[in-house]
Parts: sequence; C-alpha cells; structure tokens
Amino acid sequence: MSTVENRSRERVSNAPEANPRRWQALAVLALVQFMIVIDNTIVNIALPSIRNDLGTSQAGLAWVVNGYLLTAGGLLLLGGRVADLLGRKKIFVVGTAIFAIASLTSGSAWNSEVLIVSRFLQGVGEALASPAALALIVLMFTTPKERAKALGIWGGLAGIGATVGVLLSGVIVDLANWRWVFFINLPVAAIALALCAKLVHDAPAEGGKRKLDVPGGLLVTGGLILVVNGLLRAAEHPWGSFGVWGSFIAGFVLLGLFAVVESRTADPMMPLRFFANRTRVSANVTTILLTSAMAAMFFIVTLYVQQVLGYSPLQSGLAYIPFCIAFMPGMIVSTQLVTRFGPKTAIIVGFVVSAAGMLLLARIDAQGSFWGQLVPATVVLAFGLAIGLPALQNAALHELSGADAGLGSGVQTSVQQLGSALGLAVLTTIALNHATASGLPQNEAIVSGYRFAFVIAAIVLAVGAGLVAAFMQKVKAPETPAVPV
Repeated sequence: MSTVENRSRERVSNAPEANPRRWQALAVLALVQFMIVIDNTIVNIALPSIRNDLGTSQAGLAWVVNGYLLTAGGLLLLGGRVADLLGRKKIFVVGTAIFAIASLTSGSAWNSEVLIVSRFLQGVGEALASPAALALIVLMFTTPKERAKALGIWGGLAGIGATVGVLLSGVIVDLANWRWVFFINLPVAAIALALCAKLVHDAPAEGGKRKLDVPGGLLVTGGLILVVNGLLRAAEHPWGSFGVWGSFIAGFVLLGLFAVVESRTADPMMPLRFFANRTRVSANVTTILLTSAMAAMFFIVTLYVQQVLGYSPLQSGLAYIPFCIAFMPGMIVSTQLVTRFGPKTAIIVGFVVSAAGMLLLARIDAQGSFWGQLVPATVVLAFGLAIGLPALQNAALHELSGADAGLGSGVQTSVQQLGSALGLAVLTTIALNHATASGLPQNEAIVSGYRFAFVIAAIVLAVGAGLVAAFMQKVKAPETPAVPV
C-alpha cells in the first residue's frame, strides 16, 4: 500500500464524526445569511420613504446606509477570530440575536438618530454572525465534494439574496411601509435561533487555550473602518478631497502597524501561516474584483431602470426576476466544476462568463428594451456570477485548519464588503465623470456613462480571470471517501 493511500485513510479515520443533521444545519445558517444579504440591499429603495416619514436629512440618509457598512466591514475580521476563540455556534447565536434586536429598533425608530444607531448595531450583528456561520460550514462538511456543494449553496444564496433584496424592497415600499423592510427580519431570525440549538453543532477549538490579540484586533478594525470610510466618501466626494485620501492614508497606516504587530506577537490574530497558501490568498484578492463589479452592476442597473426607463420601485424589483432564475443553474454548474476540476477552473469560467454579461449590458441605450437588452445581459451575468462566487469561497477556505476557520471566513466576508464598497466608489464615479464629459443630452449622457462603466467592469473581470490563471494553484478535489455518518 502506498504512503499516499495510508495518509488518505488516516485522514478519514481521524476526521471528526460528521453531524448527521449537517444539511438541516446548513439550511439554518443559510437562512440567516440570506436575511443579512437581503438587508444589505433592501434598505436603499426605502430611503426616500424614510426621508419623508422621519424628516431625515441627506447626510442622515447616507449614515443609514454607511453606518451599517462601516461597522460590518470593520468588524468582520475581528468577529471571525472571536468565533474561533469563544465558539462559532455561540457567536453565531449572539450575532443573529443582535441583528434581530437592531432590526426591531430600526423598524420602530421614531427619529433619524435611533434609526442610525440601530443600523450600526445591525452591522455588529452581521460582523459576528456571518463569519461564524461560514466557519461552521467549513467544519461541518469535511469531505471535498460535500463542502463544494455546501459552499455552492451558501455562495449562490448570497447572490440571490442581493437580487431578492432589490425585488422585495420595491414590493414592500409600494404595497406596505418602509418599516417592514426591517420587521421582516424578525420571524426569520426567530426561526433560525429556535432551530439552531437543536441542529447546529460546534467543533471544539484547536491549538490549545488561546487569548485574543487585543492590539492586533484594534489596529485591524480601525484600519478597515478607515479604508471602508474612504471608499464610501469617494462615492460622494472628489477623490482629491481630504476626507477621502486622509481616511485612506490613516487606514493603511493602521493596517501596516497591524502587520508589524502580528509578526512580533506570540499568539497573533492573523498568523503568517494564513498567507502561506497561494490558492487562499489569490481567491481573496480576486473576490474583491468580482464583488466590486457585482455591486456596481446592481446599483447602476437600478438607476438605469428608474431614472432612464422610468420604472417604479415595484417594477424595478420585478426586473430582476430573470437574474434570480438564471442564478439557479449557475450554482449547479459551479458545484459540478469544483468537484470535477477544482475551484480554479470554475472561477475562471465564472469570471469570463460574467465579463461577457457586462459587455452585453454595455449595449443599453436611452430608449431601452427590457427583453432585447436587459434580460439577455442579466441572465448571462447571473449565470457567470453564480459559477464564480461559490467557487471563490471554496478556494478562499482551502485547507483551513479548525483553529483558523473563523479567521478565514472573516477574511472572505471582509474582502466581499471591501469589494462592494470599492465597486460603488470607483465604477459609479467613472460613470458620472464619463457622462459629464460626453456633452450629450441628459439621458443619453447618463446612459453613455453607464455603458462605459460596464465596459470597465468587464475588463476588471477579465483581469481577475487572468490573475487566477496565473497565480492560483490548480487544486483538484480528491476522491476522498465520505466520513461515516
């Protein structure tokens, strides 16, 4: 018998017993993540109603959105590491409960200040619940095929959630009240918390007793908050303004200090071994490219159908139904590609197909044709994103030990947030500047800017495919026997 076969059998025999209810547990974890992703997008269309009801200023409306993004983006990495130290299930429950309570106070807000503070608390809830949930999936599904399928479902639901958020927001704002944008989270969180106790099992922490690296945690949290703040400001102010570049410089200084502290700490928050895996690092880097293009696409398409085509909020939401439908087969193809050829092939295919979808979106015009222009483009784009996003998550969590599952999940969710903020800041600015410089009539100028942004997004995705091809290791999922249930 070969040494490789001996090691393979040893890994299987030493693997922890699989949770017999792991697929039901996945449904609970995915339900909470679906709720969180929906909440990320559902609020935007409700902003005019919030302004009219609470008398919120334009600056206040910006904080309703940015307060959430700042808190979640800054704390996700810390939340993932805290989950490793204190227990992923425990932190998942705490995060979900905080998110639910903050949703209740958001929907019940009697003034802008209460709503803004509640949105900050929602960000804290996401920063705790999301990386803990993803870490639990990594630990529950130990065989490559099962993990690929589980992460395919997880990543696919995240993409669908973003679309459903746009659709639901239009329905709720048109037919009910903006407060139900937040209240709908309550029954979802209640069901998830009730089922979690029975279905979700945690894995014990590895590596002996450890303590939280407080200096590292403060530095990385402060650095990420400042970088995200710079990106959010860049979406509304010139890049040369002090609020933008000052925030960037301060953020990168703190992140540099974080790297220095981590190299000298006995029990660092982010061990250097995390960066030793080329597949994991390249996946996290290219996730920024995919999520930046995806976030900008949602934002620009929503503006296009409302401002240029004159759709109502409800019609704008319904316009994303073809996108939702096309996402489903893409999830299935992603799982098949990952299990047969490894995540690298699936990621490249996903990026290339998504780039083609962006180029199709660049065909839109001021008159617009829903069936002739939007549907073909969004269907191709949804199919590509559904292939690439789950495969990226699979690669980003490649060969993570139980000791670092929360950390790896925190890094992956953090780069998704950074990518979204980067896409909104850069690509929307590109669209605006191009429209201003075009000299065309208003609607034609706006559409010209949107088309140019979609071409840039396609180039970004093509560059991402090239980076994956050049730097990511080819990892084929081995035919490892399933862990006995």
